[in-house]
Order: sequence, then C-alpha cells, then structure tokens
Amino acid sequence: MINKIIDKEAFKAVLKDDMTIMFGGFMACGTSDVLVEAICESGIKNITAICNDAGFEDRGLGKIIKNGQVKKLYASHIGLNPLVGKMMSEGMLEVELSPQGTLVERIRCAGAGLGGVLTPTGLDTDVELGKCIIKVQGKKYLLEEPLRADLAVIRGRYVDRLGNVVYEGTARNFNPVMATAADLVVAGADEIVETGKLGQECIATPHVLVDYIVKEEI
Repeated sequence: MINKIIDKEAFKAVLKDDMTIMFGGFMACGTSDVLVEAICESGIKNITAICNDAGFEDRGLGKIIKNGQVKKLYASHIGLNPLVGKMMSEGMLEVELSPQGTLVERIRCAGAGLGGVLTPTGLDTDVELGKCIIKVQGKKYLLEEPLRADLAVIRGRYVDRLGNVVYEGTARNFNPVMATAADLVVAGADEIVETGKLGQECIATPHVLVDYIVKEEI
C-alpha cells in the first residue's frame, strides 16, 4: 500500500507560484489549518484561490490573503473579512463573486467533466456581463463555466491511511466536491485511523481522489 501520509514540509514541496488552489470550508469551518499555515510559510505568490468565502483575517483563507499571496479570488461572499473588501476596492486583489449554488455547481461540473452549468441566477444583473446567454425551451440561462484547480486543500474529521475521508457535520460543505475537481488533492486530517476502521456508508470522499494526507496540528 502506498504511504500517503506526509508532513507539512513535504506538502510545501508541491507548492509553487501561480497555482490555482481550492480551499474547502465555510467561514473557515472545514478549512485545513495545517495546510493553510504551510501555504503561508511557503511564501508562494500569485495564487488563484477558490473558496466559498474569504474566511477571516486571522483564520482560514484570510490568512493567506492577508499575507499578500493571492492575486485572484473566486468566492460567494467576502463580508466577514473587511480586509478583502478593502483590497478589492484598492485594486490589490481581483475578486469574482459567484452565487453560492452557482459556485459549487461550477466546481461539480469540472469534476464531472461537464462543459458548464446553465442557470437563471444573475440574469439582468452585472453577473451576466461578458457571459454567454443560452435559450432553452424559451427561457434564458447564463452559461457558467467549470472551475478546476491545480490543488484542492480539504479537511476531514477522520481519514484512514488509504485516504478515505469522513467529515463531521457542516465541516463537510465544499470539501467533497472540491476533491473531484483538482489535479492534486491533499487532506488535512483531524485524526488518522487504520484502513478498514471507517464505516463505508460514512465515507464521503473515497481514497482514489486523495493524493496525500497531513495530520492537523490540534
């Protein structure tokens, strides 16, 4: 069996400038602290970040943004991190806001190999600017294109040595779908357990999607 468990330093070795990185989490719940810290420490630059939100200044993706490492952010809201709004207004950070349902569907489409999602959400607003409008059965829809990443950073409550992931409560959020839509998937694990210890019906992300596991520092 391939050993997928690595330490924080080994994770840093896969990081490089100009990466597109997906971050699981909702208001930092379900976001890997150890992997965020490693990205901060690595000093890589020009990250395109995809996350439900911008976290907080001192938690989640917000720490990386505050560190000046992110050039563009795809998110559904940024209101909990005033710094991001300030950076966006001053032209220091490019932000593309996407309705939450649309955002997750764009990620799901990438994971499923689909060409995008058709949605009426955003029609007749600034959201439609520059986007393709398609008429289906007499109704107009926006074509929202897939979002894929070089790396997905996810977090599980329990991860077995093979890489099967179980999430706890609402920490599940964006993590499972992001694990399907990235070239490399690294799971932060609150607890690493022996293979076979997890109930099959509880596994939300199967091991075939997970490349590496890093133990959370809790």
